[in-house]
Amino acid sequence: MSDDHSFETLAIHAGNTADPLTGAVVPPIYQVSTYKQDGVGGLRGGYEYSRSANPTRTALEENLAALEGGSLGLAFASGLAAEDCLLRTLLSPGDHVVIPNDAYGGTFRLFAKVVSRWGVTFSVADTSDPDAVRAALTPQTKVIWVETPSNPLLGISDIQALAGIARAAGVRLVVDNTFASPYLQQPLALGADVVVHSTTKYMGGHSDVVGGALIVNDAALGEELTYHQNAMGAVAGPFDAWLVLRGIKTLAVRMDRHSENATRVADMLTRHARVTQVLYPGLPEHPGHETAAKQMKAFGGMVSFRVEGGEEAAVEVCNRAQLFTLGESLGGVESLIEHPGRMTHASAAGSALEVPGDLVRLSVGIESGDDLLADLKQMLG
Repeated sequence: MSDDHSFETLAIHAGNTADPLTGAVVPPIYQVSTYKQDGVGGLRGGYEYSRSANPTRTALEENLAALEGGSLGLAFASGLAAEDCLLRTLLSPGDHVVIPNDAYGGTFRLFAKVVSRWGVTFSVADTSDPDAVRAALTPQTKVIWVETPSNPLLGISDIQALAGIARAAGVRLVVDNTFASPYLQQPLALGADVVVHSTTKYMGGHSDVVGGALIVNDAALGEELTYHQNAMGAVAGPFDAWLVLRGIKTLAVRMDRHSENATRVADMLTRHARVTQVLYPGLPEHPGHETAAKQMKAFGGMVSFRVEGGEEAAVEVCNRAQLFTLGESLGGVESLIEHPGRMTHASAAGSALEVPGDLVRLSVGIESGDDLLADLKQMLG
């Protein structure tokens, strides 16, 4: 399908060709491990074994590439599986990476506890400050890693500015686009080399699947990643790929509602006496607001805030939730609340990436905005 179509059209149709046998408008779930060959080496459509390729996964990967404006998409069993494959493709012992000072705890754990064991080092920098990123580069740096918006502090990094720094230094710029989704932001068009997603989140959108993705424009890098995806084997299964592909069809309308509700939530929280700070890039007072407005279509569904009374007060706010569900993850149609310090970012405790104890993170869903505001008001008292 032509990439000239609008995002909403691509989300529904890219990779979703009618089944040639039955005419089914939804790609089948090819729950199969191996494929009959027409003679030795005579593959039908290039399929031989589902770790290497599966038609349902192919449909998703074509869709992902189209939505991010890339030449190749790769689907994985989780976001961290995608990150692991990428790092083992781009890095060798002795290499160095610049990571954000507010990265997702699982990403930090991957660098600090796993990748570091085979000789890769990393430095932490405020990626919202291009000068800080430039200062963190070393002769051994191979990758600048960015989340924007970041998890859980909703920091904003200027992708275009960082792409210029990366090009000048001869390094790769990797952007985790999970919080924004390709509907709100397309990093490849802004100069990034690789886009990372946890498709568990907004892409799937219904809290019923775990998955990850990489999208690139560089053919040579894509070939390397494809090789490592098969060699390492942490691929998306056919049913998981089908669920993500189904979720993506409503991504545009869901992100509009997520953003609308989150804007209302952030505005209410800024006026609440118990809230000491609201972190949402849609607020004019957010330090990254102008950059976010430049590179994002809207500001997304994630809101974090800090409450007076410290960590125990923040935990109590979470425990009082009724409509918001106390749980990890994000990006589903239902609203979630969590305490990052004790939940998703516990692995960063004691490090430069430790999050404030009084921080609460919201994944604002697509329920009635009035009902969400009422629940937040009773939580805060």
